[in-house]
Amino acid sequence: MATTHRPASDSGPPPPAPAGRRAPAPPRPAWRSRLHRLDLKASPYAYIAPFFLCFAAFGLFPLLWTGWLSLHRVDLLDPDVMEWRGLGNYTRLWGTEQFRTALLNTFTIGVLSTVPQLLMALGLAHLLNYRLRGRGFLRVAILAPYATSIAAATLVFVQLFNPDYGLVNWLLSLVGVDRTDWYADTWPSQIAVSTIVTWRWTGYNALIYLAAMQAVPKDLYEAASLDGASRWQQLTRITVPSIRPTILFTVIVSTIGATQLFGEPLLFGGGVGISGGSAHQFQTLGLYMYELGWPSRQLGRSAAVAWTMLLILLVIGAVQLLLARRGRAKQGS
Repeated sequence: MATTHRPASDSGPPPPAPAGRRAPAPPRPAWRSRLHRLDLKASPYAYIAPFFLCFAAFGLFPLLWTGWLSLHRVDLLDPDVMEWRGLGNYTRLWGTEQFRTALLNTFTIGVLSTVPQLLMALGLAHLLNYRLRGRGFLRVAILAPYATSIAAATLVFVQLFNPDYGLVNWLLSLVGVDRTDWYADTWPSQIAVSTIVTWRWTGYNALIYLAAMQAVPKDLYEAASLDGASRWQQLTRITVPSIRPTILFTVIVSTIGATQLFGEPLLFGGGVGISGGSAHQFQTLGLYMYELGWPSRQLGRSAAVAWTMLLILLVIGAVQLLLARRGRAKQGS
């Protein structure tokens, strides 16, 4: 019986593609291909554009406009009339004793509030990192001061530090300390303001440290416990080196907050809160800027204070970044 062979041109299903290879896709129209490439390139910029537009409108423009105002003499009641002063507002600031006092007060209050605050936050986070009963309640409790209104918290501390009937003076009298005027004296008033700041922000920083500590491998602590390391040794030799970038972040944020301190000393001083006391003993740069811009109506000098604060923060940030890089270089070597 003869066998017939079909020619290759006969109709029938095409031969299957080799295993592991896809059949070629049909060609895409040119306009659709260009639209696809444009979508891939432009979509990320379109998604982030709203943020940059809002930042330009409410962040960058006010910053540049404030810098332009700092070069002029401007009255609050007549802001359209601007008299060119150049760097005169800045030179006048550095020659003013009240500005130098506010700068020194900002530095001392910042140190008195930042250093104890971060040390206590580190200790609290280290304790909460262990298995304790009621850890969830304790984490919420230490965050409660941060959620409290600045006005409410400051009014409570005003009563505590009252020179006549305050609880703090009563407790100090039990150990033989004479009556302290927490408003008129320089160091007591700065300590009182720093106490308010420390009470309010310690729990917030503690939770940041706690989140960083929970990312540290537990094997390190188990190995240290087997070697007989105490909790203090685990904190200093394992925890702190492991969360050093987080500690640097909190230092920078706390420094920025201390430089911009405004609400606590304003409410603590009461009627003389804007001037930071009768002798400006706890007036910060934020209060001095407000006093120049609103009660004194000198917008140009007030803007100069604002830009001076910005320059100080940039210098502090650059120094801290340099120290961080040196620390990383030493660790790498």
